[in-house]
Order: sequence, then structure tokens, then C-alpha cells
Amino acid sequence: MISFNIPPKVGGEIDFITEAIEKNKLCGDGEFGKRCQAWFEEKFHCQKALLTPSCTHALELAALLIDVQPGDEVIMPSYTFVSTANAFVLRGAKIVFVDIRPDTMNIDEKLIEQAITSKTKAIVPVHYAGVACEMDEIMQIADKYSLYVIEDAAQGVMSKYKGRALGTIGHLGAFSFHETKNYTSGGEGGLLLINDSVFNERAEILREKGTNRSKFLRGTVDKYSWVDVGSSMLPSELQSAYLMAQLNNADEINRDRLSSWQYYYNSLFSLWESGFIELALIEKHLSHNAHMFYIKVKDVDERDGLIKFLKEKNIQSVFHYVPLHSSEAGKKFSKFSGEDRFTTCESERLLRLPLWYGITKNDIDRVCDEIKSYYL
Repeated sequence: MISFNIPPKVGGEIDFITEAIEKNKLCGDGEFGKRCQAWFEEKFHCQKALLTPSCTHALELAALLIDVQPGDEVIMPSYTFVSTANAFVLRGAKIVFVDIRPDTMNIDEKLIEQAITSKTKAIVPVHYAGVACEMDEIMQIADKYSLYVIEDAAQGVMSKYKGRALGTIGHLGAFSFHETKNYTSGGEGGLLLINDSVFNERAEILREKGTNRSKFLRGTVDKYSWVDVGSSMLPSELQSAYLMAQLNNADEINRDRLSSWQYYYNSLFSLWESGFIELALIEKHLSHNAHMFYIKVKDVDERDGLIKFLKEKNIQSVFHYVPLHSSEAGKKFSKFSGEDRFTTCESERLLRLPLWYGITKNDIDRVCDEIKSYYL
């Protein structure tokens, strides 16, 4: 069986976890947590990086930081994971979905402005498959209307837009270290990137149950107490230790995935030329991270047929998000701005193929050969 995903392992995870256990400091923001956060701050040049138990927590922390209130509206694509919307619905916001671009599956930046109302609080671009949204135009729109931009860069660690790391362009950015992502902290995990210093101090407070514990640990207050709203948003040291081992090998993981992505692309390009499938188009000003390799087929029936065919050949392939606006909760908590020209129809054509750190060329050859046999 060729699995769709195998969580990344580099070999140093157990040693670091053992070291964390032996230090008798397992709660959040220990030595490994601080090392991970410093790694992101140095490599991605953000104001502050704060680890969270999941990307969901990072988005929820972002919603608290920008003070989302009941009745506010937040603009985002419907083609995304539920956490993107849920983080703001929890604060009472109405979600306003905007159609996607069929070439990138990202929010169509040219449709955002018409979705803005007097109630709009923020724009949440989602960098699908680690390929950047058109952030220059999105930031210009946000500046024009005094809106916050929160990048959902869950899939975008190590990707760039015009040389800038995803997650560092908006006011805030969120990463995921779920086991399906390029880097994991042991199954779950997330990170909030802060790019505006106005959020630095309050982010620490909200993340630590609304207390000023961080100030106390730095010695700037003589005791810590409850000073704001907040929640428990610190991952354990075991998660951080697992992640640190992977960050030490981040460039190697990135090179390996990019090599596998390109091998897929080269192997399936002839099917694209022949009109059987479509492949992703990565523009020159975007540097992606090979988070996923997907193809697009004719329609949902062909996609389901190909999934079934590959399963019979012991190859796991999967479709992705069902657009949120079509869900039960989506109908209750959101509205769709304009026409759904591409969100639904393009989502039904997309099929994700096996890709992980360390997948062999033999495995990729087998996947590609079976797909070719399906069409030819």
C-alpha cells in the first residue's frame, strides 16, 4: 500500500523528547519551546512567534487579538478547513466567503473589495497547498479600508511571496504542525506569527490564560495575576522537542519534498499536454514548499472513479475540502459574496496524490504509471 501521508521523521525526535523529559520541565515555553520560537523569529523575520497546541488555537488567538465582536464580518475563501472560519465564528463574527481563482485555489483578490461592508473587520487569505495568495493587492485593499489581514498559512511553512515568508506579510499569520503538514510537532501543533508589535505583549497574556505570567518569569513584575481574557494555548515541551528536531532539518525536508513534487510534475506532464488532467501552475514570483501534489480531472464522477481505481491498486488518494458555504454550519454562520463560479466546481475536480518526506521515486513512478493506465 502506498499511503497518502506518512508523518515526517528525521531521527532526532526521540532524543530531544527524552532530553525534555529528563529536564523535568514538560509544560509550555521551556527550553525547546523557546528554541523553536527563536528559530522562526530569526528565519522568517517576524516580530514574535508563539507556539500553540494547534493552528486552530493560533487562529483563535488571532481573532482575540484583533478584538472580533458579534456582528463583525470576516472575509475568506469557502475552500478551506473549518478552523479558518470557526475561529471567528466563536467570537460572534459573520463569515463572508469570496470565490477562488481556479489556477491557485486561493481567494480571488479581485473580488475582495466588493465584499467589504461597514461591518468588515478582517481579511483571511488562505495559502492553499503552500502557494501564496496575491498579498500585495490584498494588503493594499486592507490598508484602504483599515482592515486586519490574518494569513492562514497552515500549509505554507517555508513558502514565500516575492521573497517574503508566508505568514509574515499580514498583521498576523498562523502555521500548522499537524501530522499531514511538512513539519509536525508530534501529530498536532501550531504557531502564531506576529508582524505588528502592537500585539506582542497582549498575545502573551491571552495565550497564558489571560495572565501576565511571561512578565513574571522575565522579572518585570513581582507576581503574576489575571489581567485579561485568555485561554490555555501553550503546547507541551514534548511537542516542542519533536518539532525542534525537524526544524534542525528544515531545509533538507524542503528540498526532498520539492524534488518529489517536481518528479510528479515531470512524470504527469504528458497527460496534461494530452488534455486528460490539469496540473498546478506556480508563477515565478511564488516559491512554494511542495506541501501537496494535486491533479485536476474532468469532474466529480471522474475523480471518484480514479480514487476507486487507485484504491484497487493499493494507492491512497484523496479529495480535499467540501466548500464551507455548502455545509450545515456554513449556511448558518456565513454568506457567499457574489457568484460561486469556481469554488464548488473546482473543488470537485481536485485529487491529492501521495506525498511525504522520504517518498521514493519508485513509489511515485507506480502512482503515475497507474494514473496513466487509467487514461491511456
